[in-house]
Amino acid sequence: MIDKTVSMEDAAAMICDGDTVAISAAGGGLLEPEAFCAAIEARFLETGHPRDLTLVNGLGFGNSAHTMGINHFAHKGLIARVIVGLWSWSPKMQQMVEDEEIEAYCLPGGVISLLLREIGAGRPGLFTHVGLETFADPRLSGRRCNARTTEDIVELMTIDGREVLRYKPMKIDVGIVRGTFADPKGNISMRHEPADLDAHAVALAAHNCGGTVIAQVSKCAGLNTLPPRDIRIPGVMVDALVVDPDQRQTHRAVFEPELSGQARTDNPQAMTNAAVQPGIRQVIARRAAEELMPGSVVNFGFGIPGGIPNMMMDAGKLDDYWLTIEQGSHNGAVIDGELFGAAVNPEAIVSSIKQFDFYSGGGIDIAFLGMGEMDRHGNVNVSHLNGRLVGTGGFIDISQNAKKVVFCGTFETKGLRTQLGDGGLEIIEGGSVRKLVSDVAHLTFSAERARKSGQAVVYVTERAVFRMTADGVELTEIAPGVDLKSDILDRMDFTPMVNSPLTMNPAHFRG
Repeated sequence: MIDKTVSMEDAAAMICDGDTVAISAAGGGLLEPEAFCAAIEARFLETGHPRDLTLVNGLGFGNSAHTMGINHFAHKGLIARVIVGLWSWSPKMQQMVEDEEIEAYCLPGGVISLLLREIGAGRPGLFTHVGLETFADPRLSGRRCNARTTEDIVELMTIDGREVLRYKPMKIDVGIVRGTFADPKGNISMRHEPADLDAHAVALAAHNCGGTVIAQVSKCAGLNTLPPRDIRIPGVMVDALVVDPDQRQTHRAVFEPELSGQARTDNPQAMTNAAVQPGIRQVIARRAAEELMPGSVVNFGFGIPGGIPNMMMDAGKLDDYWLTIEQGSHNGAVIDGELFGAAVNPEAIVSSIKQFDFYSGGGIDIAFLGMGEMDRHGNVNVSHLNGRLVGTGGFIDISQNAKKVVFCGTFETKGLRTQLGDGGLEIIEGGSVRKLVSDVAHLTFSAERARKSGQAVVYVTERAVFRMTADGVELTEIAPGVDLKSDILDRMDFTPMVNSPLTMNPAHFRG
């Protein structure tokens, strides 16, 4: 009988010098093959091989209290090039980019996942509007993250009079995926996983490029014992299985059945890393939630927006909307914080490939996303802040395609001290880093493209609300208790339009 199970050490030895390695995983430990990544690192530290790898991953993974994730590859010599959508999970890799030790690209997370599918299908790359007029556009330079990186992997094209980007295909030599169970033939079940992510696309790309697919699972089951409907990667695409009996569903727990649909809880609030703490983050989330319309299909991003679903749940309004997150969940209670990407009591879990297709075609009515910097044009930067490469995850895929975008962020940062009281806001000490600037340092969201497409855009901070208009950025609301000139206009690098702004709801500033 065929048995594809091998040791971690033997599987690590299947990776050759110079290989391009694609990994399906996301932050918080979602589908993270932690044990196998550690085995690759151990082999390199012991033997010096494999070396000069190219690493491909869409959403970033690791850097929690329990897992290293992508940091396992952050060794000079082990890695030569990295193509990822999110860098913030790996401070070590960020430093290697800044020190010019590796070639580095940052692309939209959804684009990377969809490109892997196109590679697996043998098509000539991914053709899409996603990334136009942002740093991913070849007319800008941001997709290449340092001077060492010179090759263009994105091409601007015109098809039927329409501008599109072609993200060029590459040969995938190794695909690394994770599941819950496998049978001896290599059929992979993800029954206990909170997300499928792009695992099938990673396996497809490596297999059809003539490469090797290695799957980490928690347990091998008997032949013909796994329900066919549970199989997410058929064994024909899997070359080797490695077993980690200590594999955790997420960094938080070995197994929480409420995240993968094997059980439901009547108290999802207890599992969501809970409510936004009183303070300006709560103010921003409360004000942003005013933009919701019952019946809307919504998406929530990481950070301040991740607290909005908990507020909706506390108010008993969670069922008034259809909630989605890029990792693949539909409805349920979105978990905030490091485990963002999983949901308690999800109603459906699809692959991130299907989710990004849904987003790309305009399936979202309202998206709530973070805001690092905003400028006089209404552009937003979340991808390169304070001189450090951060990346985007699915930010561009989502922000360019939602009918309405609500950006959420503090007005300024680093040292900002505020106090809530009597239904208003007091600025005790301003932040030393301005976030409302003349021109963003990195173009992650293009206001001009949004205007041309008729997209509605709102910018919510703790002391002011702005809207994008045909004539520019307009200040539409100010917080009770703040001074328009000294607390807002004097602390911006540009002057917005001001036409009788309203007062933000005082209830947002009460505990």
